[in-house]
Order: sequence, then C-alpha cells, then structure tokens
Amino acid sequence: MPHTAANASCDPHGIPAGKQLQLPSSLRPRLFVVVDTEEEFDWTAPFARCNTSVGAMKHVDRAQSIFDRFLIRPTYVIDYPVASQPEGYSFLQEIAADGRCDIGAHLHPWVNPPFTEPMTRRNSFTSNLGRELQRAKLKVLTEMITEHFGRRPRVFKAGRYGFDATTLAVLEELQFEVDASICPRMDFSSEEGPDFSDCDALPFWISDDVLEIPCTVDYTGWLGPLRQSAHRMASLSGLSRLKAVGVLAKSGMANKVMLSPEGNTYEEMRRLASALVGRGCRAMTLSFHSPSVAPGHTPYVRTTADLETFLGDLERFFEFFTSELDGIPASPLDFRASCIHGVFDR
Repeated sequence: MPHTAANASCDPHGIPAGKQLQLPSSLRPRLFVVVDTEEEFDWTAPFARCNTSVGAMKHVDRAQSIFDRFLIRPTYVIDYPVASQPEGYSFLQEIAADGRCDIGAHLHPWVNPPFTEPMTRRNSFTSNLGRELQRAKLKVLTEMITEHFGRRPRVFKAGRYGFDATTLAVLEELQFEVDASICPRMDFSSEEGPDFSDCDALPFWISDDVLEIPCTVDYTGWLGPLRQSAHRMASLSGLSRLKAVGVLAKSGMANKVMLSPEGNTYEEMRRLASALVGRGCRAMTLSFHSPSVAPGHTPYVRTTADLETFLGDLERFFEFFTSELDGIPASPLDFRASCIHGVFDR
C-alpha cells in the first residue's frame, strides 16, 4: 500500500497521525456524501435510551432522488435504531440492492446495546467507553446491519465524532476499511470529547488498512493563514458575547464552514469547496443527518420552508460542484480501492 506521503496534520490528542495521501494534481475533485442515518431525538435534551423513533426514514427518498439525478452513490452510515427496526432499514434495502447507495455503521452508544455504561454526556462519545465496550457495541451493530443488508459494513462514523486510537483498534479488529469520524477544526473537549481543532479535511491513511475520510470543515476568508487563530480568539467567552464570530464571517475575514446544508448556506458551501480546490484538495465530504429530510426533527429543518431550502441547497451545490468545479461523485470504498492501486477513473 503506497504510504509514502508526509504525516497527516492532526494534533496528537489521542488521534493517530497516519500518512497523508499523495493524489495526482490533475485529479478531478471527488465528492463523497455521507448521511448520518439515525433516530429522532430532542437535541437540547439529555440523552435517553428510549429515543428510538425512526419515522423520518420513510422520507429518505426526498434526498435520494437528488442523489440519483447527479449519479451520486451516498453512504448511509446507520445506527442501531435504524438497523434494528423495519421502519428504519426497509426504505434503504431497495436502494442498496439497486447499487444506489452503500451502507456503513454509525454508533450512537446511548441507544446501542449492550447497555452497561452510565448514561452521561461523557459516555455519548464512543471513544470514552473503553476498548471492550466499544467492540461489544460495534459488533452488535455490525451483525444487525449484516443481517438486514446481506453484507458487512466497511465504513464507520462515530456518533458525535467520538473517535480516537482505541476506536481505530476496534475498527481494525472488526475489519472496517474506511473511517469518517474526524471532524476537522472542531474541539469537543469541553464536553469530554475529542479535539480535532488542528486536523485538516484531507483524507489520509490512519493505519495500514483504514483510510480516514474526514468531514469537510475549514476556514474561508481573506485573513489567510490568520483565519484559524482569529476565529479561535473570537470564540472565547468574552468576545463570543459580542458576537465576534459573526462579525468575522460577515466581514469576510474568517468563517468556519462545514460542507453540509445543515447550518451552512449554499454560498458558504460554494466558497468552501472553491477555496479547498484552490488549495489543492481533491476529495471532500458533504454530510448531514437523516432526520433533516422531514421537518421538526433537527434544529436545521424546523418547517416546510426550511426543508425546501435544505433540499434546494443540496441540489444547487451538486450542480455547482459538477459543473463549475468539474468535480465528480465518488464513494469512500471505491476511492480507497483507487488509492491502493493508484488508478483513478476520469
């Protein structure tokens, strides 16, 4: 396997540094779509094991129909409530059987048996559970997905981005090939979660067998290399009360953007993708939560008007990416295979 690139730029907070990919400079930009496919719950309330409703899954075609038009094969990383209930998995079975999507695993520890850990915010991060409990939960989830889709999941994404070296060891043991858990430029340490603030959005080999395809989060703005430090300073408690982060964004100096239609406008996503391609990035991930396909289940889609904007921004971004950036859709597993063999289509 070609691991000849420089070290990946990850801060060593229990996160393996790995080896960065060396992609051809002529490679057309690749876009992965990863959907956090999960139960509905109140994002402002404490975590509860009784929150297992998956009613929004019957509307997943609202997004899938857009993916189909752009020949995008998304990866639905599904958690235990989705994988274990017909109301959750049945809508994906036909899509997967037609080869129109891939199915991965998404671990929400608080609703994934076995339930031996206390129900705390700290324990909502998979990486805090210890190796044996992480393995036990992921094994149960993997077996449930295999039972209902006829094949083992090979892509993993930790719920709440709860990933570290221990989680990686479990993934290797259970023969996962791609991880999509790292959320660059984000720091969850105030909640006893991981700190990814010094990670970037470039894919890299996080181990000999596991390819890391992070979420795509980074800074835009004319402050250039000062963007990150300015944004960090503006986020400090004293300045945050003065809405300093918003001032930076509106002035065009620095804005932290996630490639997601949840909480980010089409224009922000467009600027981020353009900036990343200009910086040499040739692979990026658009992500969102499955309950957003129906109003009232996430903070990002509360009304029918929100849903129209959400779906419209998806479509506009895919059109922009494929036409103006000359990008193409890709799947994490196919991309990994291309990286191993050094052969990329188109």
